[in-house]
Amino acid sequence: MFDLPKQVKMVEVGPRDGLQIEPKILSTEQKLRMVDALAGAGLGEIEVGSFVNPKAVPQMADTAEVFAQLGKRPGVRYTALWLNPKGLERALESGRVDIDGKLTLTASETFVKRNTNRSIDETFAEMPDWIARYRQAGIATDGLGVMAAFGCNFEGYIPEEKVVGLVARAMQLMADNDSTLSKLLLADTMGWGTPRQIKSLVGKIRDKWPELDISLHLHDTRGCAVANAVAAMELGVATFDSSVGGLGGCPFAGHKGAAGNVCTEDLVFACGEMGIETGIDLDALVEAAKLAEDLVGHPLPGKVMKGGTLTRFKMPRA
Repeated sequence: MFDLPKQVKMVEVGPRDGLQIEPKILSTEQKLRMVDALAGAGLGEIEVGSFVNPKAVPQMADTAEVFAQLGKRPGVRYTALWLNPKGLERALESGRVDIDGKLTLTASETFVKRNTNRSIDETFAEMPDWIARYRQAGIATDGLGVMAAFGCNFEGYIPEEKVVGLVARAMQLMADNDSTLSKLLLADTMGWGTPRQIKSLVGKIRDKWPELDISLHLHDTRGCAVANAVAAMELGVATFDSSVGGLGGCPFAGHKGAAGNVCTEDLVFACGEMGIETGIDLDALVEAAKLAEDLVGHPLPGKVMKGGTLTRFKMPRA
């Protein structure tokens, strides 16, 4: 058991993971307003969009234009997602994307085929080429993301031994290609995780590779996301993907209408009440959540944006 971290980092994924499943396609100007509001609230890293096939994800078709018009704030990282070499090339060509050299795996064979049209073995076979492409661009490959690490709507619970084995296999492949894995993202892509599962898998990985910097990408599909984040914090995890207002969801996960990613402002609120610093202005973040709700045109599942913070209740009474 670790002490709770003194500081936690939120990586805001709402503009990408959140908007990619929305039936309403926001304009470039609306996306810029949303990103700027999030940066203004103190988010230090924001996933702005994705360079993917617009036929598959039309909500992200203008990502290059969003980056071109983005008024960057000092100290904020503006990242993006890509699934193939062409997407990476577009991100590099923009000259405005903060690029990490991260490889991605999926622990579910069925889901990876639905999501990327590749098998797990085919994904591994492509990794040396990805490492070479990053190296050619002057970017070190030091990160790995494992999607559907806790469960899958098509395959059920994912055995922990399978996830640990995938990480070990990827680590060896990276070493064979003169790269070192230092950052691991575990994604509960379809919201199967519970606090016990989170502690069990994170604990196994911590025991085997204590040097790894572990972060989590949590979905609130079944209402456990904040509890899962706190459970992970108790094991020393201090970085979480999150989404303003609770926007989000994967278009290929087979649970239309479910809640999205762990809600940024709800997690910031929980951290604040536990004495954990986030560097985020919660009141400004709530306003950003209300803006996001207004832009998408329907209620979002975030709780603090509706229930309010406790600030005014804690102020001394006259």
